Amino acid sequence: MSKAPASASKSAPAPAVHIGVDHSQELGHGNSPAAWTCVIVMLVGALIAAIAFVIANTPIFIAGACVMVLGLILGFIMRKAGYGVEGSKLKSSGH
Repeated sequence: MSKAPASASKSAPAPAVHIGVDHSQELGHGNSPAAWTCVIVMLVGALIAAIAFVIANTPIFIAGACVMVLGLILGFIMRKAGYGVEGSKLKSSGH
């Protein structure tokens, strides 16, 4: 065992230096109708799959997984249709 007191702290490591990272552009948070639709549909699918898992019902579990995949596809289609971040349908609405 060490004889050092419990309150003694070790020196903090040096802060990490990020070389080559451009922080001048705002990344955003994906706040768009396509992203929200994708997330909400996938959450519903996850809820269905979780309930089916608890009640041990394989067909409903698979249906919940299919709903999650459908949400991913729906979000992709909406993004391509112009409802994604900086999409053509959102330019005039101020999103």
